Amino acid sequence: MAISTIEVKTKKQLKVFIYLPEKLHRGRENWVPPIYMDEWAYFNPKKNKAFEYSDTLMLLAEKDGEVVGRIMGIINRRYNEVRQEKTARFGYLESIKDQEVVHVLLSQVEQWAREKGMTRIIGPYGFSDQDPEGFLIKGFEHRATIATYYNFEWLPEMVEKEGYYKDNDYFVYKIEIPKEIPELYCRVSERILKKGNFQLLEFKNKKEIKPWVRPILSLMNETYIESNIYGYAPLDEREMDALAKKYLPVLDPRFVKGVLKDGQVVAFIVGIPDLTAGIKKARGRLFPFGIFHILRASKKTKQLDLLLGAIKKEYRGQGLDALMGMAMISSAQKAGFEIIDTHHEMETNVRVRAEMERVGGQVYKIYRVYQKPLL
Repeated sequence: MAISTIEVKTKKQLKVFIYLPEKLHRGRENWVPPIYMDEWAYFNPKKNKAFEYSDTLMLLAEKDGEVVGRIMGIINRRYNEVRQEKTARFGYLESIKDQEVVHVLLSQVEQWAREKGMTRIIGPYGFSDQDPEGFLIKGFEHRATIATYYNFEWLPEMVEKEGYYKDNDYFVYKIEIPKEIPELYCRVSERILKKGNFQLLEFKNKKEIKPWVRPILSLMNETYIESNIYGYAPLDEREMDALAKKYLPVLDPRFVKGVLKDGQVVAFIVGIPDLTAGIKKARGRLFPFGIFHILRASKKTKQLDLLLGAIKKEYRGQGLDALMGMAMISSAQKAGFEIIDTHHEMETNVRVRAEMERVGGQVYKIYRVYQKPLL
């Protein structure tokens, strides 16, 4: 039977869109559901400000009267204006193992993008690089981490059959937390702090973090745009507040580190305890008891997941990464962690990757973003 598509316009259709992955991935040990409260906010134009500067298309695919796939098309106009591009994105692609379903979903998003004047499409990608990005192509034996895809192993190949090819790979490193802080980190940190030019910023509670949220995210804006971070779209203050609201409840102050110079944030790194065991047990639902599963998991886990980090351009190469690394390792040791997951590192970011490898990091996951010209 032919595949038909439905554009998501009603709350009922959105509910099907949001919960379809749970149906398709049922029984997969390493798949982790999203936190559904966040999903409802993310796909709501009234709550997600990215809709204000983006064109979007959300589709469901039906076969034999059953929903068998979904996709979202995004044109981030702010990003395109900053980069002077005409790039569309596809994201949140899910499907049964059926090439025709994948074909219909992708081709409809491609046609929509052409009609909007776009000349290229990439994906999987969301509004920004803060959203899940890239299909997993290596590391299926490991559980998904927060804000990442855990797609079926056959899905990248199906996308390639539709004319897509590699645009960018992200490497994820697993680092065993050393029993002793590396001597180089200690020496560099001592030298930096002795000079008195920089001050290490650490926190005891979430209340202390709040005044620093906008300065930290403003530095992220500045450095990610200046460094031409792949897919990054600048955040306005409302989006910074929304991002903080999303992650502050699960942040552990011990794993937020910064560096100050003359009272200004010039570097930062943010990590969180791995929450995925709790999210999986809660089935992505915070209430009535899901939140307790998640909090319990954060106390039991032995893995620390890095989320964000940046150093102001003029202070790179001065050892601030070593200073923050020493502080993060020290906190992780005290908390009893054994492993650090570095989250996504661009394949081309050889400097950061070299640092990961210097402290014994091993690549254990790879994610791939695809591209296709829209002729």
